[in-house]
Amino acid sequence: MANKVLPDMVGMVAKNMAKTLAFYRLLGLPVPEGQEGEPYVEVITENGYRLSWNSLAMVKEIDGGEWVEPQGSRMGLAFKCESPAGVDETFRRLTEAGHPARKEPWDAFWGQR
Repeated sequence: MANKVLPDMVGMVAKNMAKTLAFYRLLGLPVPEGQEGEPYVEVITENGYRLSWNSLAMVKEIDGGEWVEPQGSRMGLAFKCESPAGVDETFRRLTEAGHPARKEPWDAFWGQR
């Protein structure tokens, strides 16, 4: 019998843990308070996804100095809103809180906003 392998967690590297956690709290994730100085923070979302944030210092230590900071984006996370207006409201809330955006919401040809 083959070993069953299932997706379990998405881990992200955080340069600034406090700003990172504040951003995801604004999205409604149940990130516990008081974790801003920790090298590793994890949450389980309402729909069962496990997300973690790993401090840049911890990642560099684990990789033995071989870790190279990526340029550009190789992965994206999508968060579901109830409507296109909900997307726009979430975008406004995040940017007004000081989180920079590279592009405003737009209607993709595959149906997402």
